[in-house]
Amino acid sequence: MASSGVGGVPGSPCGACKFLRRKCAAECVFAPYFCAEDGAAQFAAIHKVFGASNAAKLLQQVAPGDRSEVAATVTYEAQARLRDPVYGCVAHIFALQQQVITNS
Repeated sequence: MASSGVGGVPGSPCGACKFLRRKCAAECVFAPYFCAEDGAAQFAAIHKVFGASNAAKLLQQVAPGDRSEVAATVTYEAQARLRDPVYGCVAHIFALQQQVITNS
């Protein structure tokens, strides 16, 4: 039985499976977190930085109630790593710290 992804049509793959060009199984770990519409673009960054297998392992190691937050965090970190391969999201944190210092 195929998964529908978040807000997807039954039988359509989630964004991750769409990006990986594979069938989306009912037990797909990515389906609840990467919708069919824009999930493929988000998952592309994760796949490029961390790899699909590592992302799946990470989600499976976390309690089901926390997976949504983990998926969002990993997506943010992957996108930040693509923008700044050396510092990733730390560069954004540092910039925010500098704003606080200059505005104090």
